[in-house]
Amino acid sequence: MKLDILFEDDHMLACVKPVGVPSQSDKTNDEDMVTIVKNYIFENSDSNEEPYVAMLHRLDRPVGGVMIFAKNKEAAAKLSKQQTDGTMIKYYQAVLTGELPEEYGELSDYMVKDKKTNISKICDKSVEGAKKAELTYELLDEFETDEGVLSYVLIELLTGRHHQIRVQMANLGCGVWGDTKYNPKFKNVKKGIKQIALFSSRIELEHPVTNEHMVFKKEPYGKAFDIIELDEF
Repeated sequence: MKLDILFEDDHMLACVKPVGVPSQSDKTNDEDMVTIVKNYIFENSDSNEEPYVAMLHRLDRPVGGVMIFAKNKEAAAKLSKQQTDGTMIKYYQAVLTGELPEEYGELSDYMVKDKKTNISKICDKSVEGAKKAELTYELLDEFETDEGVLSYVLIELLTGRHHQIRVQMANLGCGVWGDTKYNPKFKNVKKGIKQIALFSSRIELEHPVTNEHMVFKKEPYGKAFDIIELDEF
């Protein structure tokens, strides 16, 4: 698979993960992003050693968009710190089924992951393993359809919990379009939808060596977003 590379130097690589490709290896043994990036670096290097590649964050398999990889341990440590302290900013665009209560909002919940089912849910903070999940959203547009209202939103992810956006939006009553795992409107739809209307469209960070402020963008694409007219933000 040919990589859609947004930026690359000796320290980091920013690229676009296609819909349907896992971020890292899983039980399906399908080609994953970490392996694809490693192969790309190896094929374009004069070294015979396996390249160092660190995935800084993951995207769910049915989600496409911008991903960041570190190419050495020092860069990985500095970029990971930006994730921890909140200086790495991540924006997503999504189409939700339903009408949001406000045009602007902030969601703060506690979530817990069931490792056996690979499903996360909202819970009380006293539950063992519960982690705080925070995001903000802005309504960009709203569409009336035969199936009901669709809300096109920009989301800033403040924490990185498992399936966070999908879970919190479903809990708000506005699940992600096409999400057969968390959106009740799609629970009985198991075939024909390989992409959900959620896309990592923008990441801002400081370069791990030069400290230059960098912005990587990719507008959403694919069947899930063809149902609306997208505007750049």
